[in-house]
Amino acid sequence: MYVAVKGGERAIENAHRLLAHERRGDRDVPELSLAQIAEQLSLGVDRVMTEGSLYDRELAALAIKQARGDLIEAIFLVRAFRATLPRFGATDPVNTGEMQVRRRISSTFKDIPGGQILGPTFDYTHRLLDPRLADGFVPEQPETSDVTQAATPRVTDILGRDGLIEPSPAADADAPVGDLTREPLSFPADRDLRLQNLARADEGFLLALGYSSQRGYGRNHPFAGEIRFGEVEVEFFAEDAGFVVPLGSIELTECQMVNQFKGSATEAPCFTRGYGLAFGQSERKTMSMALVDRSLRARELGEEVIAPAQDEEFVMSHSDNVQATGFVEHLKLPHYVDFQSELGLLRKLRQEFAEANEAPDMQEAAE
Repeated sequence: MYVAVKGGERAIENAHRLLAHERRGDRDVPELSLAQIAEQLSLGVDRVMTEGSLYDRELAALAIKQARGDLIEAIFLVRAFRATLPRFGATDPVNTGEMQVRRRISSTFKDIPGGQILGPTFDYTHRLLDPRLADGFVPEQPETSDVTQAATPRVTDILGRDGLIEPSPAADADAPVGDLTREPLSFPADRDLRLQNLARADEGFLLALGYSSQRGYGRNHPFAGEIRFGEVEVEFFAEDAGFVVPLGSIELTECQMVNQFKGSATEAPCFTRGYGLAFGQSERKTMSMALVDRSLRARELGEEVIAPAQDEEFVMSHSDNVQATGFVEHLKLPHYVDFQSELGLLRKLRQEFAEANEAPDMQEAAE
């Protein structure tokens, strides 16, 4: 706080009131409701839930409203609230193979069991501003079927049956799973921690790293094996009852990248994997996550680490937008003592420099 400034506390209190005034905006304009934000700014809500590590659409909408649309500030608010919540236990791993799919595409096979499902997406729009939206335009009801209940096996499972892709790493049921929300980050990090870090990581940071890996900064030649979006059921094993209890369903986006193959004298060549998973409809995030996940597996796959996206310490130490924001924005806080110290040192050094250069000039004048 700026308490070092004379009258600082009163100034801060007034800054809070000014912030609230600016947040509300023109009183003649109807105030945004949380339902409006959750329903009509749903992709922003999905990002805040993912990077805030808390699945609650209403709280994410509230954070966006409080943050005046600044998504990183909203993520910060959600994480701070999450830290106050009690933890009752861990749910069973969700089974995305049983997802009630709303969107499912693959760039590797045209015809896949369960079919390609285009779903809601910007992919086929013309990226032209639509002035009708400024006048309360009500769109036509889409001609869609219900969420598919048909079996939609993963494309990577299809490749796996023929041995064309590396097996999905088998999880040790007895091995403890790391938790970045409770334990400090350490290196080297196993893939469970890396994927947690990438799920909470800033979308723009991951997008840039994923893009760099495609441009040659790291060996990454990817195909979008499958991107799927829909609802999955969350289950919790109740020890008192002795059986699994369904808690409800959540929306998830999953991306499975199929990457360049590897092989050796003892192993036949096969494709490798990259994986991404996020709350809501978060395709850009999960695709970027899958690209970076594959790049971070360089050492595991015996590849040379030559690019930023392959360096786990670089990626994981700089991917968190809340941490990065705090470190950058702390520069706005008072640094009067530090600056005056450096200012005094600089003046002393300049004086010594001037005196050192003045002596030869005086000697020349004497000669």
